[in-house]
Amino acid sequence: MKKRFGLFVMAVGLATVIGNTASAESLVFEGKEGPGKGKKVVLISGDEEYRSEEALPMLGKILSQRHGFTCTVLFSIDPEKGYIDPNNQKNIPGLDALNDADLMIVATRFRTPSEEAMKPFDAYLAAGKPVIGLRTATHGFQGKWGFFGLQILGEKWVAHHGGHKREGCRGVIEEANAKHPVLNSVKDVFAPSDVYTVKNLDESQATVLLRGAVTATLDPASKAIDGPKNEPMQALAWLREYTAPNGANGQAFCTTMGAAVDLVSHDARRLVVNAAYYLTGLEVPKAANVDFVDPFYPSFYGFINNKEFWADRHLKPQDFALGKSPLAKDPPGSPAWPFRKMGPAK
Repeated sequence: MKKRFGLFVMAVGLATVIGNTASAESLVFEGKEGPGKGKKVVLISGDEEYRSEEALPMLGKILSQRHGFTCTVLFSIDPEKGYIDPNNQKNIPGLDALNDADLMIVATRFRTPSEEAMKPFDAYLAAGKPVIGLRTATHGFQGKWGFFGLQILGEKWVAHHGGHKREGCRGVIEEANAKHPVLNSVKDVFAPSDVYTVKNLDESQATVLLRGAVTATLDPASKAIDGPKNEPMQALAWLREYTAPNGANGQAFCTTMGAAVDLVSHDARRLVVNAAYYLTGLEVPKAANVDFVDPFYPSFYGFINNKEFWADRHLKPQDFALGKSPLAKDPPGSPAWPFRKMGPAK
């Protein structure tokens, strides 16, 4: 009996190892069976405010376990102690995963990695491969790569259009493009992050899929406000062709949503998953399965200036592996937002 139990424990452990591989500095979710089998997605987190280090492992789990894509999640890492530090703008180890990637998902903010580290990033764009940008990806990099938002995604940092941490965002389908496959079964999108101002996007050269209606509060049931903030509504999600610095052309999808708490919205997740299918040349499902693989406990967004916060939390990439769900920890001063789980029910 003891021998059988031991074999069972070994089998469970082997299944876990096969499902995800955690190095010291990145996380790989091997793709299960599904339409995305054989395709590789690299998800690059690293922002100080919107908790991409929580959102992207969750999306990687869905894309790999529900749809078959092998997903590598990268993080901003403290170079000395190895913990996840979103405030470290210079160190995103593992970018060489882009060397054979089929899709890159970016959710960074004002990063400045070394030129050596960014060579695979440069080569990826030079090959005209597809890109998804979430929220702060419009201002994802500084310095040599400051072009990324405007030139690749179609927009850069402009301003908060809605009231930050006071007014939410309702996704409104652009009627002219309502039948686009990226919108398959996307019906109810709400984001408690506010609407971004979008003024540089050339809509004549883009396909706007959603516009963002500013809502009165952060409650998902909140109504759109009346007045000039919604007349007209800002572009919220779009597709466009980009031209890389070397002249290569590629396809990009961008949404100015993307905070971890935004992805509590079922259809916000579906929008991103649909875009992954579309940009990798796969038929978009009629109703993609975007149920969480593990419980998702997203922290509310906000800057964390306490230099000891991330050292004390000491999260490592393997803390987001399959079967693991770090608890939410909101920044000091966050508004109450009871429309998510912050940990297991007591």
